[in-house]
Amino acid sequence: MTRALTVLGIETSCDETAAAVVRLLPGGTVEILSETVHTQLEEHAPYLGVVPEIAARAHAELADETVRAAMVASGVTYTDLDAVAATSGPGLIGGVLVGMMTGKAIAQAAGKPFLAVNHLEGHALSPRLTHDCPFPYLLLLVSGGHCQFLEVRGLGDYRRLGSTIDDAAGEAFDKTAKLLGLGFPGGPAVERLAAAGDAKAIDFPRPLLNRPGLDMSFAGLKTAVARAAGAEPLTETRMANICASFQAAITDVLAEKTRRALDGFEPGEGQTKRLVVAGGVAANRSIREALDSVAASAGSVLLAPPMRHCTDNAAMIALAGAERLAAGLEDEAGDLGAGARPRWPLDETAAKLDPAYVTGRRGAKA
Repeated sequence: MTRALTVLGIETSCDETAAAVVRLLPGGTVEILSETVHTQLEEHAPYLGVVPEIAARAHAELADETVRAAMVASGVTYTDLDAVAATSGPGLIGGVLVGMMTGKAIAQAAGKPFLAVNHLEGHALSPRLTHDCPFPYLLLLVSGGHCQFLEVRGLGDYRRLGSTIDDAAGEAFDKTAKLLGLGFPGGPAVERLAAAGDAKAIDFPRPLLNRPGLDMSFAGLKTAVARAAGAEPLTETRMANICASFQAAITDVLAEKTRRALDGFEPGEGQTKRLVVAGGVAANRSIREALDSVAASAGSVLLAPPMRHCTDNAAMIALAGAERLAAGLEDEAGDLGAGARPRWPLDETAAKLDPAYVTGRRGAKA
């Protein structure tokens, strides 16, 4: 890489319409020239969760405006861009299609390459937006749809070490919030109420904690929360105790599995052992504190993106596109003929040979 690369990124995989312009400098430094995000909280709040059809329509209404705002704020023109990158999966297929079509149209009109980006790769690379984070490193990707440990050995080189075999941690947070009527988005609502509760009030299970390996399971914990909610009247104190005890159970599982993952991770002689936590659940302060303690005990460094880059954002998509462009991987990333993918595991070999989670005809989730 001998010159700076400027990339427009578009993210529409779930319920946020986002666009960003990122510049990757020859030394690896990243400049975020602009970030624009339109949330859909009001649209989905009455349903206490994301409704795919509503999300897709909102993306279609907001995409052009969001990109325009990001470009104006960046101070660059479409001619100045080196490429356009858009999330092409995994995610809600209607929203993914909106972002891809918007990105392809801009790329074709401006005569620029189009890069189809894996949303999970965006999360995997997100700490590199703001931190010095060379390869390899251990990644805990923990979001609403995914929960897995990956060894990030290089750009496009990911090895799955463990994964949830059913629900993701973020999904468990959202379903707990919905069960207790805490509103949307669920994760932050549970965290807020947990701050007022007793984490030892309810003895929730720690699924798979006593079994070897790094696989996780959160479906049974979600069921235990439902039973606790129906066992006594849901007073404010009772709900706070349920949230605190639930959050503690999730935290204990993630902390212990992370300790095991760090024990088995060797970055190479003379290299710093780095633990990266990314994804929406990484914004939870209790979980971050626990992982920070685990990392310190293991002689590792914990790197976590700023809160705005933990949740879905377009800057990470733009960076993933820029890094692929710099490495000459634009053909692998896709072109104007690239299709949307509702599922797209980072470690596709492991997903085919030993899928951790498969439902329906869409293929392995991890």
